[in-house]
Amino acid sequence: MDFRLLIDLEAIEVLDSLPIKLRKRLLVQFHKIRSFPSRYSDYHEQDVVGRRVEICIFSGWAIHYWIDFADRHVKVLVLKPADK
Repeated sequence: MDFRLLIDLEAIEVLDSLPIKLRKRLLVQFHKIRSFPSRYSDYHEQDVVGRRVEICIFSGWAIHYWIDFADRHVKVLVLKPADK
């Protein structure tokens, strides 16, 4: 069973500002992450409350997401250029 994908509004605004071709590639990557979230993590960091936040680097973008195993959610928290 796949996880449910939840995306922060600020990440959606960033996604919406991107060229359509890149947006579609990122959306495909989001779906892949949703299917098997631990497979696509390149590294991780801790958020301010100590949760593990996974980071996937894809097409020059860093996708920060949290895997909520209890609720079976993948929560995309941040989408930003990978070099920042």
